Amino acid sequence: MSDQNEIQKPAKRRFIAGAVCPRCSEMDRIVNYKLGDKNYRECVACGFKDEIRLQATPRELDTRVNQTDDREVEETAVKILQPPGSKKK
Repeated sequence: MSDQNEIQKPAKRRFIAGAVCPRCSEMDRIVNYKLGDKNYRECVACGFKDEIRLQATPRELDTRVNQTDDREVEETAVKILQPPGSKKK
């Protein structure tokens, strides 16, 4: 047999708290692990195995708070007016 046909053992298997198996409906029996560049979930109770396709995180929308370009702020002088009917002392 060649090395390509050997089954690779995942480096780290993590249990997913609160996860329910889609086949046997057992709770807290799902493990998550990575083989190569793919992520998998597997039920240790019934043997269900599925590849997880992770979605890329959406790009954050540009707002005036998170923009980093240095814009020049224009300063203007204002005149404070006294309301009509008030007297200066």
